[in-house]
Amino acid sequence: MTGRTLLSARWVVGHEDGRHVVHENGVVVIEGARILHVGRSFDGEVSASRDYGAAVICPGFVDLDALSDLDTTILGYDNGPAWKKGRVWPQSYIDRGPYEMYGPEELAFQKRFAFAQLIRNGITTALPIASLFYRAWGETVAEFDAAAQAATDLGLRVYLGPAYRTGGQVTDDAGNIRAVYDEARGMQGLEDAAAFARRIDGTGGGLVRAMFAPDRIETCTEALLQRTAALAAEMGAPVRQHSCQSPTELRLIEDQHGTTPIDWLARIGALGSNWLLPHGTHASPRDFALMAEHGATLVHCPLVSARHGGLLTSFPNCRDMGINIGLGTDTWPPDMILNMSLGMMTARIAESMEAIRSEDVFDAATLGGARALGRDDLGRLAPGACADIAVVDLRRTLQTPDPIQTLMTSTSGRDVRDVWIAGRCVMEDRVIPGFDVEAETTRTQAQFDGLIAKYPDRTAGHPPVEHIFTPSYRRAQ
Repeated sequence: MTGRTLLSARWVVGHEDGRHVVHENGVVVIEGARILHVGRSFDGEVSASRDYGAAVICPGFVDLDALSDLDTTILGYDNGPAWKKGRVWPQSYIDRGPYEMYGPEELAFQKRFAFAQLIRNGITTALPIASLFYRAWGETVAEFDAAAQAATDLGLRVYLGPAYRTGGQVTDDAGNIRAVYDEARGMQGLEDAAAFARRIDGTGGGLVRAMFAPDRIETCTEALLQRTAALAAEMGAPVRQHSCQSPTELRLIEDQHGTTPIDWLARIGALGSNWLLPHGTHASPRDFALMAEHGATLVHCPLVSARHGGLLTSFPNCRDMGINIGLGTDTWPPDMILNMSLGMMTARIAESMEAIRSEDVFDAATLGGARALGRDDLGRLAPGACADIAVVDLRRTLQTPDPIQTLMTSTSGRDVRDVWIAGRCVMEDRVIPGFDVEAETTRTQAQFDGLIAKYPDRTAGHPPVEHIFTPSYRRAQ
């Protein structure tokens, strides 16, 4: 984009002296890929302008655990326990050889579809996450080459790296879950991921950066995590490691290492300030203390946790300990506004109404994510920052006197109207160029239905689909 573009709205969330500030009837001026000016007015020349009226112009959201596939966790919403419903491989599935349940074209397509959904929800920086339950083992470099191309085409800012692991979980027909390992396979996956990271970092006009994505902590060996830490430190790349998210994980880590997940990371010298740790819902006080001590980021994903009866205890306590907190969506829909709202509600349930305010979770969705990535040019609208902007429409909702409180109480991701990334308007009036929402959603549903049909293969006892996913009401004849 050449020249300057001026955006105006009833509310503009700017940034001054290290904190967000609100400009009523404010403006944002974009020059190239950066913010030139934020304030109540602008006297300079512009080549284009757009007045959004009743709207909030705010920093685009930073999603540290961004859905990049077709989310299978929604299938477990009313269907449990997980080991009975295809969320843990049965031994018979291992014996026949785990296989890819999607083909290469399907894997590439779902990344593109998922990335478009992130944009539609105002997410401008994303660190993709996908399930490995339906995979042969880990993610492939080929699908992430496709992901890098999709992000570049759509204009999404991403940190990419195929997930890898040295172990997996297997259940018997009674629900006894154990870990199985193939360290050689996992270490090769890491080396493939490292080669990918070196090759793609900084591509896509700087929108595509590298990350390392070892799978959940109970599926990784010490050698894998130590090698990951060394490679990531060498490249200055973030590492995302799912941890402290389930009783099964805690039991397996205790059985294998005699301690808790974060304590184990610290003992083996892996934990550092570039480590991003979803979800923390089962973290011990010592785990939280070690996160704070090592400068790691806690990635809070309120929606996916609450759907399964969990919550972080607690956001205010972690904040007061000095832990950097970022947010992730990690499920369908990838609605960051909904996650902020639910995160605030669950924090108040855990503590009190006075313990947390709207700006605390808004900071996590913007500044916390930027801090996790070591980026002072993201998560804020200030001169020199990246022009990554979400415009949230308020024309059809009841507004409070404060724009952030209005976002939390009266809007959702469906109210995101326009999105700008690196100065490019990647969505205008909810239209993404080259992305036909209805046609692509139809294709997505067909792909998802095909995966569901394969669930008996990887479910203990191999029951039919209708026994795995029981209906809410009897189907009328």
